[in-house]
Amino acid sequence: MSSSVEDIQSLNELRRFIHKTLCEKENLLEEQFSMSEMALRRRSRSCGLQFSINGPRSVRLGAIWASDSNMVYFYDARGERYAKVHLPNRIFIAEDESEEAA
Repeated sequence: MSSSVEDIQSLNELRRFIHKTLCEKENLLEEQFSMSEMALRRRSRSCGLQFSINGPRSVRLGAIWASDSNMVYFYDARGERYAKVHLPNRIFIAEDESEEAA
């Protein structure tokens, strides 16, 4: 598993990083809460992914990875952004992968 953002080289490593970061925010056990994802599209072109975790007591945490800027924005249970992380390594997503996420 990636220990820092510098180690993230693939989409699966990005998923693990986001899942871990969101769970840590509300002290959730990673193995007990799954994460869903949805492809984001602009002008019929993939532009990123939206991730969400539904925790206990209607807690919903989210993150958005903007592929153009290679930034990840993290949102807490109130919907307020609490972190913004720039990924130093470019991550590429194949069009068929983004369609599977939708």
